[in-house]
Amino acid sequence: MASKRDYYEVLGVPRGTSQDDIKKAFRRKARQYHPDVSQESDAAERFKEINEAYEVLSDQQKRAAYDRFGHSAVNGQMGGDPFAGFGGFSDIFDEFFGGAFRSSRGSTRRAPRRGQDLQYRLTISFEEAVFGTERDIEFERTVSCERCSGSGAEPGTSPVRCSTCQGTGEVRNVRNTFLGQMVNITTCPDCNGSGEQITSPCTECRGRGAIRKTRQLRVSIPAGVDQSTQIRISSEGEPGVNGGPPGNLYIVVSVRPHEYFLRRGDDLFIKLQINMAQAALGHALMVPILTPDGEAETELSVPAGTQSGEVFVIKGYGVPRLRRDGSHGGSGDLQVMVEVLIPKNLNKRQQELLLDLGETLGEAVIPPVSQKGFFDRVIDWLGGE
Repeated sequence: MASKRDYYEVLGVPRGTSQDDIKKAFRRKARQYHPDVSQESDAAERFKEINEAYEVLSDQQKRAAYDRFGHSAVNGQMGGDPFAGFGGFSDIFDEFFGGAFRSSRGSTRRAPRRGQDLQYRLTISFEEAVFGTERDIEFERTVSCERCSGSGAEPGTSPVRCSTCQGTGEVRNVRNTFLGQMVNITTCPDCNGSGEQITSPCTECRGRGAIRKTRQLRVSIPAGVDQSTQIRISSEGEPGVNGGPPGNLYIVVSVRPHEYFLRRGDDLFIKLQINMAQAALGHALMVPILTPDGEAETELSVPAGTQSGEVFVIKGYGVPRLRRDGSHGGSGDLQVMVEVLIPKNLNKRQQELLLDLGETLGEAVIPPVSQKGFFDRVIDWLGGE
């Protein structure tokens, strides 16, 4: 069995040192080796050894016996309060952290806190997403009770100090361990940490100090928003706690698809079907476009020899570019893919004409792999999707 170390050596003080220096040495060592603070593997054993040494050397009679006869004079007399010289385990924490441990709990609980954010899902049309709109929305949020001005108490009465926690907002449960008294601090269950109790609750809010109320709001949806775009409306969320600022309201946009147009970023896409004669000879066609006033048309000249899958770009007829700061910087383009239709049901006259035409055209050929086909152009047009 290993022999015990000299108690003066444990505390790091010489024999004959004053009681005041012994107490200072104990506090210094306790701070260093407390198991909740120290990272050393033997911190618990060292902490127990330090307390044992201090229990003897802080008592004048035990110290005198120890100075004369050593450990044999005090064996069997241990087991008193290892935190002698402190008001309890919480005072140890006060010594370690300068009282910040306890005071920070109360200050954190009563510190101003920002309110929670709210979310509202808004479905708009394809055109509204492209050009922007204004919409009226309704949503519920918590507001301060007007009847009691947020106190929770019936007008004419006031909250009283909580009798369970005596106004501290905390309940302390003390239990004994081999290290001494351990204090578990929890929020008071009777006042929920406020330190006050309401004896006459407000009849409107039932003592909560707040009620749920429907809020009506007109919101502006900027041009160029897309699916799942979030629009922040500042200070329209839940109210703050202890005087903190309110949260925000986030409008999450959902866009209904369009019958003819697709969107990729700031560009719009539309497919235009033409017949063989128009593709072979060229033709001027009217293409639908989107405007803030609704659908309109613009002219597109399809050159002779146009192949199925070719794409023509009409500049500036896409989606307004929405910048991060909410401003706009120009617009995207309208991309038109031409699809040449091959007729399935021909009358006799059409068959004769095509037979005559076919005799003047070349035979079927196999194109090289490097030549892009119709499906390749479709994939490019859709951005690789």
